Amino acid sequence: QVQLVESGGGLVQPGGSLRLSCADSRYRFSINLMGWYRQAPGKQRELVATITTGGSTNYADSVNGRFTISRENAKNTVFLQMNSLKPEDTAVYYCYAYIRPSAYWGQGTQVTVSS
Repeated sequence: QVQLVESGGGLVQPGGSLRLSCADSRYRFSINLMGWYRQAPGKQRELVATITTGGSTNYADSVNGRFTISRENAKNTVFLQMNSLKPEDTAVYYCYAYIRPSAYWGQGTQVTVSS
């Protein structure tokens, strides 16, 4: 069974940085596709970034150039380095893993960007 646990969220001022992490401690095979989504109040959950075991990445236009996704394949761990944070980045950030035919989600970690 897959259990995704996020950490690293918190309160940060505009222009600041945070590093999120997500790890699965139970699944014994390599997870090909992992990533991050976010959901702000009153809005749909949206893609932030994804990464494959081969290192292929995909970013939302709104974060491209500011956020960097990375992973440690052997540990099924994924990271999101968030720089130059803006108030509009405020959301609950969810770790994501896809193991066909199912998608798996973490419980989420709150990121608040405010002065």
